[in-house]
Amino acid sequence: MDEPYCETSEPTPSEPTPGEAEKASGPPYAECVLCREPTEYPDTVKGAPLCPVCAWQEAQRTACSG
Repeated sequence: MDEPYCETSEPTPSEPTPGEAEKASGPPYAECVLCREPTEYPDTVKGAPLCPVCAWQEAQRTACSG
């Protein structure tokens, strides 16, 4: 009990967040038409895809413009 507590410091690999893991291993994703960030939609989607942030902001704008 008189011995000092020694903790070995081994570097732990940083684990990607769930969103990063999906985007790293998934198909190519479409760019957001507003901010050009990757969206949750595949590159082959038709229309004007929005990233989650821009989709939320667009929903806020259209909800209040009545």
